[in-house]
Formats: sequence, C-alpha cells, structure tokens
Amino acid sequence: MGKLGDMMNKAKQMAKGHPDQADKGVSGAERMVDERTGHKYDAKTDKGADAVRRSYRDGGTQGH
Repeated sequence: MGKLGDMMNKAKQMAKGHPDQADKGVSGAERMVDERTGHKYDAKTDKGADAVRRSYRDGGTQGH
C-alpha cells in the first residue's frame, strides 16, 4: 500500500480510538466547507460527513 493509503489507515485507527474528537473534526470540516460554498452543497456535505463518521463508528462496514 502506498503512503497515502498508510496515512488513511493510521487516521482511521486514530479516529476509532477517539471518536468524540474525530466527530468534532468532521463537524468543523463540514461547517468550513458549507461556509465557503455559501451552503450550496449542504446535502452533499451532510452525506459525506455521515459516511466518514460511519467509517470509524461501525468498524468501516458500509452497505456496499
């Protein structure tokens, strides 16, 4: 696996160990994107943030 994949796995493991802190980071990033885009993509950022939260909250199992 490349460096990017290694970094993603490390970040996911850290998020799983500290989900409350990870939630704050995801919420902050979502809020920043919403503000910078004039809330034009609120539905998409909500969906993306939910997917990220699921990735570390339920072990990364998604309905694929």
